[in-house]
Amino acid sequence: METPSVYTKQGFGQEIAQGRNPALIVVDFVNGFLDPDIFGGGNCLDAAERTIAVLAAARQEGLPVIFTRIVYAEDGSDHGVWVEKVPRLADLTEDAPASQVTTMLQPRPDETVLRKTQASAFFGTGLAGLLAARGIDTVFIAGATTSGCVRATVVDAISHDFRPIVIRDCVGDRAEGPHLANLFDMEQKYAQVIGAEAAVRLMAGA
Repeated sequence: METPSVYTKQGFGQEIAQGRNPALIVVDFVNGFLDPDIFGGGNCLDAAERTIAVLAAARQEGLPVIFTRIVYAEDGSDHGVWVEKVPRLADLTEDAPASQVTTMLQPRPDETVLRKTQASAFFGTGLAGLLAARGIDTVFIAGATTSGCVRATVVDAISHDFRPIVIRDCVGDRAEGPHLANLFDMEQKYAQVIGAEAAVRLMAGA
């Protein structure tokens, strides 16, 4: 996507350098977000498949890996306005198949899996404290959807002064328009956006 001159004129799109201590956050690559009959579609499945190699690289380099899932209580006690807006979110309960991390990216026993009820991986999860306690200053981000939970996580990451690096090939959305528009917007305002191969190289150099 060509960058309109107004962005350049106003100083957007500057580089965000990688810090010294990165982690990988895999946002909501659960079965329901890969299934076009539930919350998937578009390039979500392809993005998850491309994340396999990135996840392997992060593990090879010993980077912390954090997964997120949307999980609501069976009794509806934690339903909020987001569920009012998107009622099918209520189906993502602890034991529901749709809320489980896809087996192609199966978390290891020593990796963190955070449950959340809002779009951002940071909201109400303790993620910021977890990262800070481990000295993390940079977060590579993969997941779904680009325009939803990925974007919300990126905005909160930079708000907490972490350095967000969005892996372009490893984020997906159910429609191309929101996917591309949000990649562009995040690159201009909130994150470094790079390809999967570049991410693997950066991880190897961390």
